[in-house]
Amino acid sequence: MKRLSRIQVYGGKTLHGTITIQGSKNAALPMMAASLLHRGVSVLEVCPKISDVFCMEEILQSLGAVTWWKDHDLYLDCTRAEGTEISSIHTCRMRSSVILLGALLGRKGAGTMGYPGGCIIGKRPIDLHLYALNCLGAKVKETEECLSANCPRLTGSIICFPARSVGATEQAILAAVLAEGTTRILNGAKEPEICWLCQYLRGMGAQIRGEGTECLEIRGVKELHGGRIKIPCDRIVAGTYLCAAAATRGSIVISNPPEKELDAFLEVYQKMGGQCEYNSGKLVADARNARLSVPYIETREYPGFPTDLQSPLMAVLATAEGCSRIQENLFENRFRIVEELNRMGAHIKVWGNMAEIEGTESLHGTSVQAGELRGGAALMIAALSAEDCTEIGGYSYIRRGYEDICRDITALGGSIRELRD
Repeated sequence: MKRLSRIQVYGGKTLHGTITIQGSKNAALPMMAASLLHRGVSVLEVCPKISDVFCMEEILQSLGAVTWWKDHDLYLDCTRAEGTEISSIHTCRMRSSVILLGALLGRKGAGTMGYPGGCIIGKRPIDLHLYALNCLGAKVKETEECLSANCPRLTGSIICFPARSVGATEQAILAAVLAEGTTRILNGAKEPEICWLCQYLRGMGAQIRGEGTECLEIRGVKELHGGRIKIPCDRIVAGTYLCAAAATRGSIVISNPPEKELDAFLEVYQKMGGQCEYNSGKLVADARNARLSVPYIETREYPGFPTDLQSPLMAVLATAEGCSRIQENLFENRFRIVEELNRMGAHIKVWGNMAEIEGTESLHGTSVQAGELRGGAALMIAALSAEDCTEIGGYSYIRRGYEDICRDITALGGSIRELRD
């Protein structure tokens, strides 16, 4: 079967219409890992059908789980998931696979896995993950080929992170829910996805409180029962489509918006001249006048401006009136996409972790290459506003987080053609 690897985007069409946002990638993946902690069936409703979810599904199957889909509901039967080894064939494809180590320790007392891969957006060391597991009593061994950890019975402890990490916080939570005694996680991440994971686990019988704050308390229980949850809409996908509308000076309605989770982004959206309001549970966004530059933006951990929307926003600011500056505080390689945007006619300069975007009247279509997920989305946004046709390679990166961005953008009036090798 031929694989989708390139798309052609025909620019110059204003986006308008109503869109429903897919389930959240960053909420679904840790919930899938959490399902391993119950020896039975759990259900994730409105689960996104994206390559990262399929990869996690394959990993669980390799451990002995049985999975099936009913429309967009994913069923996970982990009754016979007795495996403890995860091949690097799987882990090299997805960064978040590392959180399975905590789940394996909680279920089996041992786990071995290849080192995690994923998008190349900068150094993302796993030292905080291993620190959390060590705090709970696990003995972790690192070799050139793999990670292994074992502990017959994890024990609750105080985990004080020197820096916030979403993945490491999820790792600690997954390991602690079946540990003996109480675990306190200090300086943990406060992202909405942490709160959703805690809600899912609490529905399975876990005793957790304090999510959304810097201090979580988890009282270990002996076992969990099956979980069922409706996965929230993806706030990053919602922000991406808002950027696409802004780049084309259009207006869209999001039928299922993530209320409050996009506050930092919408603040910048309004500074650009966009207008937005919540009405009857929908987010109405009018970007016909979103032409203004933004003097300074910096990415921060939640509730700050999300790093995952930095590249899509940069594509919008490339055609704004005046000069904008973005400071990237979380990942040093988030500006890799600048070279490709400049090939389309953007005027962007980078100094260390600061990018200066001098708005230009228009971009032009050409052949560009995506090298990671959000950068790929940024290229699509730039292509929608550009003159003529843009061919984007590396479409597989985009599919890691967007279920069918071509379908969604086409439904809003964009013109996109998928190419198969």
